Amino acid sequence: MTMKNLFAILCVSALACFTGCDGQPKSSHSHSHSGHHHDPPHGGTAIDLGDEEAHLEFVLDAATGKLTCYVLKGHMAGFQRITQETIEMAATVGGKSESLTLKAVANAGTGEKAGDTSQFEAQADWLKSAKSFDAEVKSVSVRGKSYAALKFNFPKGSAPEAVKK
Repeated sequence: MTMKNLFAILCVSALACFTGCDGQPKSSHSHSHSGHHHDPPHGGTAIDLGDEEAHLEFVLDAATGKLTCYVLKGHMAGFQRITQETIEMAATVGGKSESLTLKAVANAGTGEKAGDTSQFEAQADWLKSAKSFDAEVKSVSVRGKSYAALKFNFPKGSAPEAVKK
């Protein structure tokens, strides 16, 4: 069995574990629209891009000060690769301004690489003690649409009014 086939089987198995009877993922964090809900697959903080066109999910590992951003398809129905190599983010934590550059993460198992990936990471010491912060993703382009000035609170999340171009 090839690594690619094994990864596909694991993804399908994980999706089955995270999916509720309405076909939507489930976890401890959720948001709902018009009677249905779906949850971030990694239990992180999700923000909407447009009207459920795509999502960003932020997961913080406070022990290492690492913030991971996953780009997800509409209704969080799987990963969405994008061509960006970085995602710029500004944050305010404890009244202090901080900035992060989340860099594309390569994954040999999925064939993802910088410029063709769904995962981005940044590390900063201030993330080790940040329980909550307000943030703004400068811009992200998904499936030919650009979204700018995406404001949210970590860990609350939001469904921001994204500016599409």
